[in-house]
Amino acid sequence: MTEYRNFIAGEFRSSGTLVPVLNPATEAQFAKVPSATVAEAIEAVEAAAKAQKEWRALPAIARGDALRKFAAVIEQRAEKIGAALALESGKSLADATGEAIYGAELMRYHAEWARRIEGEIIPSDNANETLLLKREAIGVVACLIPFNFPIYTLVRKIAPALIAGNAVVVRPSNSTPTSAFEIAEAAVEAGLPAGLINILTMSHEVAATLCTHPKVGMITLTGSLQAGRVVLDYCKANIAKPSLELGGKTPVIIEPDADLDAVAAQLVAAKTNHCGQLCTAPERVYVHRSIHGALLAKLKAGFAARAFGDRSVDASRVGPLATKSAQTNVHKAVLKAVEQGARIEAGGILPEGPGFFYQPTLLSNCRQDMEIIAEEIFGPVLPVVAYDTTEEALALANDHQFGLSSVLFTNDHRTIMRFSDAIEAGEFYVNRFPADPYQGYHAGWKRSGLGGDDGKYGMLEFTQTRLVILKH
Repeated sequence: MTEYRNFIAGEFRSSGTLVPVLNPATEAQFAKVPSATVAEAIEAVEAAAKAQKEWRALPAIARGDALRKFAAVIEQRAEKIGAALALESGKSLADATGEAIYGAELMRYHAEWARRIEGEIIPSDNANETLLLKREAIGVVACLIPFNFPIYTLVRKIAPALIAGNAVVVRPSNSTPTSAFEIAEAAVEAGLPAGLINILTMSHEVAATLCTHPKVGMITLTGSLQAGRVVLDYCKANIAKPSLELGGKTPVIIEPDADLDAVAAQLVAAKTNHCGQLCTAPERVYVHRSIHGALLAKLKAGFAARAFGDRSVDASRVGPLATKSAQTNVHKAVLKAVEQGARIEAGGILPEGPGFFYQPTLLSNCRQDMEIIAEEIFGPVLPVVAYDTTEEALALANDHQFGLSSVLFTNDHRTIMRFSDAIEAGEFYVNRFPADPYQGYHAGWKRSGLGGDDGKYGMLEFTQTRLVILKH
């Protein structure tokens, strides 16, 4: 059994209390991680603040060179990182290793911003005067990482933070912490300055100390709506900047001219990928009544054909949910939907035996007022709603608390443009499912978050401005 240590000020530290980490596919303990103390959280912030002063003073191109070296080491260690990720998440080794390699690619992308962090020259109202708007680092960034894509999301946060001149303190999910410590090993091998990256597992109480430390200038979270509200409370303490990617409830609208075979195959794949534990996974399907029966039959066959099980044994299977509570909550949501009138077309059974698995589940006869439509499922459950007109579908898609991603299947350009103008979501995908291109901008509307990730604007989230009024 592997025993990991927290990474503080460039050193790996052992704490008194060790927490077990379980493989969600087998429920077997395979590692232990330390639970950081309040003193260690404070020390990590202080170390980050000290390292950040020298890091921000480097030319941006030097920071970019360091990130490229970091990316190379992550790629070289991808199999080792992937092995830890596969055990903690239930992903296949191929998928977990691929996530590490993709993280290295993302790191290289952000390294290229070194020569592109731009300010502005603004005309002054006064003669012999120039206004210079500069982009500057914020300081110390607290990065709160989710369990579903713990390597990709970690890099998604620390890479833009570092290229902009910040230092970071990372709190990985307690469900998937071991891969983050493998990234810490890569940081050491890459020769990054001590204290620039700190990675600690901790309780919620210690996380509150971390996030309310006076030297934390920004908190970035990918997590639930409830977690986002907690982070906003943390930000109040020192008016820290929040960046929040929260819940999603991706609507998928399917018009009569769509290719139903292709749509059904893509829907089944998207909904069962990582057992539906994606913020942008399809969470509610609106299908035109004229094709409702035909599509439902194809979806039913597709869902029934997807077996679940340990992906280290058979990578074609649907893997587990992250925790026992997640498994229980998904099943409760299905039972509640049935109670409210939904019909189970496939799945809907809580499996026996070890592992936090749940059968891919298809629900028909769903309505907009059901909890299964209103609340994020974050599991392999797909509710289907029939509609009669395109305008009705648009209204149903927009009638929601969340606005992260959205999907439309049609070949009619007028419908596409109508939705692109009117859909209430930060992302709109046409004839494909979400994949978060990292040169874009991943930002939610409504209760799906504040700020965003990826691309130019995601990088600029990690900066603040200084206006220089220059008399000459």
